[in-house]
Amino acid sequence: MELITEKMGLLVENLIAWAPKLVGAILVLIIGLWIIGGVVNMVRKAMVKAGLDQDVVPFLSSMVSVILKVLLIMSVAGMIGIETTSFIALIGMAGLAIGMALQGTLGHFASGVMILLFKPYKVGDLIDMQGTVGTVEEIQVFNTIVQSLDNKRVIIPNGTATSGLITNLSAYDKLRVDLNVAMPYEEDFDKVQKIIMDAVKATPKVMTEFAPTVEIEKFDAHNILLAVRPYATTADYWDVYFGVYKNVKAALGKHNIKVAYPSHYVKGMPTSN
Repeated sequence: MELITEKMGLLVENLIAWAPKLVGAILVLIIGLWIIGGVVNMVRKAMVKAGLDQDVVPFLSSMVSVILKVLLIMSVAGMIGIETTSFIALIGMAGLAIGMALQGTLGHFASGVMILLFKPYKVGDLIDMQGTVGTVEEIQVFNTIVQSLDNKRVIIPNGTATSGLITNLSAYDKLRVDLNVAMPYEEDFDKVQKIIMDAVKATPKVMTEFAPTVEIEKFDAHNILLAVRPYATTADYWDVYFGVYKNVKAALGKHNIKVAYPSHYVKGMPTSN
């Protein structure tokens, strides 16, 4: 009984001795978190005022917040008697272990930083990346979120995104729409060219500032392949793509221009396959 009383007394003495440090550490932690919140908000506003990209501001703000909170926790640990050198060594060992376990993830993180800094694409751009064509919805720390043309949410790891070819279709104010029309050999090219050109110019949303072209691309075994090249804005690309094909088909039919198709001869008479 005396031993228990002695131990309880020692515990109370230690608590009394530690109480001021503990209370002080808690107050520093609370006040420090409040100050960090204010500092991060100030940094965020300063970056916005400086004109930094909307994709970069949240990323850098979160990084500043994490760094300041780590420094605060180290300060609080020192106040209650924890050796900061041991604390730093512990963090270092934990960081090394986590880094080895998350090698691939850290690679995606580094690629995310490179994307935000060098901006091969940004939110809202129409891109062709890793076989996916769509609009960039969000650039996260580890992934890029793309809304594909068939309205699917595609999540592409940043490391994968930067390891291959990226085509930014929104980099310029216009896009050339590459179309092909097959013309039979027996038709007059000048006549067909004018019919197609009129159909292209009559298509809504085709850019008038840049003249479309209709030229012979190559001679196939069964037809002449024509290259039809109108221009469109990024937003109107698919409207022009489908609209031109629709109008060209209607115009050729109206002028009785037959669509080319493969044929072969049987007993001296041409028949379709």
